[in-house]
Amino acid sequence: MSDTLQLEMLPLEADIRRRIAAAGPMPVDEYMSLCLADSEHGYYITHDPFGAGGDFITAPEVSQMFGEMIGLWIAAVWKQMGSPENLRVIELGPGRGTMLNDALRAAKVMPKFSEAVVVHLVEISPALEAQQQRTLEHLETPVYWHPALVDVPKGPAIILANEFFDALPINQAVKTERGWHERQVEIDADGKLAFTIAPDPIPQFERLLPPPLNSAPEGAIFEWRTNNVAMELGRRLANDGGAALVIDYGHAESAVGDTFQAVGKHAYADPLSAPGTIDLTAHVDFQALANAVEAMGVEGYGPVTQSQFLRRLGILTRAASLKTKSRATDAATIDAALKRLISEGEAGMGTLFKAAAFAHPSVGALPGFEN
Repeated sequence: MSDTLQLEMLPLEADIRRRIAAAGPMPVDEYMSLCLADSEHGYYITHDPFGAGGDFITAPEVSQMFGEMIGLWIAAVWKQMGSPENLRVIELGPGRGTMLNDALRAAKVMPKFSEAVVVHLVEISPALEAQQQRTLEHLETPVYWHPALVDVPKGPAIILANEFFDALPINQAVKTERGWHERQVEIDADGKLAFTIAPDPIPQFERLLPPPLNSAPEGAIFEWRTNNVAMELGRRLANDGGAALVIDYGHAESAVGDTFQAVGKHAYADPLSAPGTIDLTAHVDFQALANAVEAMGVEGYGPVTQSQFLRRLGILTRAASLKTKSRATDAATIDAALKRLISEGEAGMGTLFKAAAFAHPSVGALPGFEN
C-alpha cells in the first residue's frame, strides 16, 4: 500500500489493518467492537448519530408519544412492584435522553412516583452524555452516568433498553460442507477489507445451535452475541427486584441469516467501508436474549410487535388527544408520526421492531403483554 493512500486512510481503518497484518483475519465481533467503541476513534465515542442531521432516527425522535407510552409503562410497573420509595430507573444507551425526558414527564401522573426515582444512565459516548445532560438538566430528579450496567448501585430497578442490544457486537459463523466456520475480516488480494472464513470449523458448534437450525443449507450464516449484558440484566432483577423493557428490531425466534448492516446519513452502507464513521448493527435474536435473561431466574414476557405494545398502552388515545389541541398542520404531523411508529408496512416500525419484558417473579404479568 502506498504511503499516500496510508495517509488518506481513516485512523481506525489503519489500526484495523495493522491488527490484521500482525495477527491474521479478525473475527466480526472484534471488528464491530472496534468500529463502535474504540476509545479514540469509535463511532459512538465520536458521533451524535441521532436525528435528521445524524445517521438515523429512533422512535423517541419520531414523536413524544413513544416516550410518553414508556413513561406510563414505568409508572404502572412501579405500582405493581409495591411503589418502592427508592427506585432506580436505568436506561441502557439513552441516545439524546429524549425518551427518558418524555417518559418521566408522563409518569408524573402516578402520585409520589417522581419522589421515588433516581435516574441512572449507562453510556460510553462522551458526546452523547453531554447531549443527555442538556436534555435532562431541568429535571429535579437526580441523574447519574455509568459506563456499564454492573456499575449502577444495587436496588429495585426498572431498566429500559431501546435500540441498545442491536448495537452490541455479533459473532457470525458460515456453514460449509465441513461444518460451521467463524466469519472474519481480512485484507484481500486487492488490498481491501473483505469477509472471509476461518480455515477450520468451530468444534462442536452444532451442539450450540438451536435444533431446528442444524439442517441449514451450505452458505447459511448464523449470528450470536455474548450474553454478558443480558445475564447481568437478569441477575440484577432476580437479586434486587424490578422489571426491564427491551425494544429493538429483530426476530422473535432464532434463525439463520446475515443481518450485519451499516447506516450512514440515513442510507445503508457497506459495513467494511469507513470504519468508525458509520453505524454498525445487527438484528436482535429475541429468543436467545430471553433465554439468557430468564436463565438468571426471572419471568419473560413477549416478544410482541411494537405496534401491539404501543396500541395496548394507549397510543391511539394519546394521538387523538394531542390532535384535539393542535392546528391542522400539527395534526397531520401527529398522524404521520403515529403511522411510522405502528405501521405494519415496510416504511413503518410497527412489526420489524419487537418489545419484550422481564421481571422478578413477584411483580407479575406486565402491562402491554396481555394475551
